[in-house]
Amino acid sequence: QVQVQESGGGLVQPGGSLRLTCRVSGSIFAVNVMAWYRQAPGKQRELVASTSSNTGAKYVDSVKGRFTISTDNGQNTVFLQMNSLKLDDTGVYYCNAEGLDPDIQRATWWGQGIQVTVAS
Repeated sequence: QVQVQESGGGLVQPGGSLRLTCRVSGSIFAVNVMAWYRQAPGKQRELVASTSSNTGAKYVDSVKGRFTISTDNGQNTVFLQMNSLKLDDTGVYYCNAEGLDPDIQRATWWGQGIQVTVAS
């Protein structure tokens, strides 16, 4: 069994900052890619940022220069530092990890989602 634990969401004013944390633990052989997605009300889920040892960090254009994704691979933990938050950043943020399960089969794990609300 795998646990994906997210934290750090909340309500913030425009221009403010939040830091999301996600830790993946349990029956895992390896985690290769970690990412954050978000889903705004009435919109499809979109990839916000991802990182892996092969490709480095990637961002959707709307958050470049404002968000930073980083990891503590020893703990299978990913962070998303969000600065200069805008109203359009509001949504449910989901942690995603891709890797190998104990049978060395590809696997994808998702968190339950955490609310980020940017409002004045």
